[in-house]
Amino acid sequence: MKFFKNTFPNLWVHLFLLLLLHVSIYSQTKKPNIIFIMSDDHDEKAISAYSQKLISTPNIDRIADEGMIFKNSYVTNSLCAPSRAAMLTGKYSSLNGLRDNRDIFNGAQQTFPKLLRKAGYQTSIIGKWHLKTEPTGFDSYRILLGQGEYYNPKFWENGDTNQYVGYVTDLITDFAIRELKKRDKSKPFAMLIHHKATHRNWMPNPKYFGVFDSVDIPLPKNFYDNYATRIPASEADMKIKDMYLSQDMKLLKDYYKKETGSGGQLEYAKYVEKNWYNTLNLQMTGEQRTAWNKYYDKINKEYKKDNLKGKQLTEWMYRRFMQDYLSCVLSIDESVGRILKYLDDNNLTENTIVVYTSDQGFFLGEHGWYDKRWMYEESFHTPLLIRYPKKIKPKSVSNDFVMNIDYAPTFLDYAGVNIPSDIQGESFRNILENRPHPNWRKSMFYHYYEYPHGWHLVRQHYGVKTERYKLIYFYGIDYWELFDLQNDPDEMKNIYNEMKDTKLVKDLKEELAYLRKKYKDKDD
Repeated sequence: MKFFKNTFPNLWVHLFLLLLLHVSIYSQTKKPNIIFIMSDDHDEKAISAYSQKLISTPNIDRIADEGMIFKNSYVTNSLCAPSRAAMLTGKYSSLNGLRDNRDIFNGAQQTFPKLLRKAGYQTSIIGKWHLKTEPTGFDSYRILLGQGEYYNPKFWENGDTNQYVGYVTDLITDFAIRELKKRDKSKPFAMLIHHKATHRNWMPNPKYFGVFDSVDIPLPKNFYDNYATRIPASEADMKIKDMYLSQDMKLLKDYYKKETGSGGQLEYAKYVEKNWYNTLNLQMTGEQRTAWNKYYDKINKEYKKDNLKGKQLTEWMYRRFMQDYLSCVLSIDESVGRILKYLDDNNLTENTIVVYTSDQGFFLGEHGWYDKRWMYEESFHTPLLIRYPKKIKPKSVSNDFVMNIDYAPTFLDYAGVNIPSDIQGESFRNILENRPHPNWRKSMFYHYYEYPHGWHLVRQHYGVKTERYKLIYFYGIDYWELFDLQNDPDEMKNIYNEMKDTKLVKDLKEELAYLRKKYKDKDD
């Protein structure tokens, strides 16, 4: 009896210790969930974690406060569909086959959702897809048709098409939370929440109409750029003053004398002028239409009364654009808050990686422009904020060069999945966890293809960026640009001609050639 009296208590103690060890090992090895939130054309200046001059975004900022903010995050090709393809595959456009918005994504190719799904993840995408083919690699999808509509949009849902009443950002968030609630809780999940906003033509949720009307929105200091020393920039058709008074400014034809718009957009401007409001009017519910008319009728009447011309008109158009753009951001920030709250309320915060980014940057009046496409900083640069409480220290900041091709290998790394050798991006897990990363990239390569097709007449170009310099080659016209980003961060003066015979330019061209070979780049 003495043996049993001494043995059983010890046995229970050993079992208890083994159980604790098992729980400890499980908690350390449990695969993290992934929520990857991506908006469209959301420039970092419209996120208060980056700049407090334009807007307050407390929910997006929370990701930075509780995780890491990247100050040097970039894209490989600043255009909606190519950026999304690069993000999914971890490869440049020349390898994934999607160079511009005319191309169709090859869904048979390898993507990180496919690899995660194979490793036991439950995968889903909700929101904007914009790749012209049915999503592959997902257990479920609910995607917008094409660009999607701001009000009462149609969604393609696992083969069926349905229309829903509501504001697009709210609906995407509703569907994401619904998907989280019904998930298979025995599996880790990877959910892509991809917003339509803040894409043109910036239609806010009615509850945010007018929020920025009384806010002073200053002109960027280079708003009246004359593009001296930059020939391709002088040719582009993306000036604020050439936006449409109709669909962009939300004016009805009775309230202005002549539609704006120029270059390749002029014929489309005539079509838009005639049809945009009738299409929208039929699309909206009575309640939405009443709120819209109440707000925009006032703007129409004030515009006709003020009879603005020249610089006054251009600056009015800039502020009108910004008022609607920033109002759309408010809904995105609200959406992020709802997702974070769901994670908190359901004990998912600790083991979920949350990413917030945009498919590219966006010009908010810099150089007198809107849109993206260029290798110039406002377009090339994109926001990136990541939270993972288990591994990332709060209020972390990274100044390392990361690119959108790095998302795929980073997700795979955290999921414990081998990163295929043909993925061109690199996992930045060491950066997130503040571990040494001595061989990290010191330069970045960019390539934009869409010319002369498509919008805005931005010439094809590729280039290299280092910490201080940026060299761009417009290969269709054999034209070079060089910028000293330390002395000219706004990229106003092309110094290539005065520096073309220097060792600096020779070294940059060698680096550019090396990167083109490394990433298997082609001119077309």
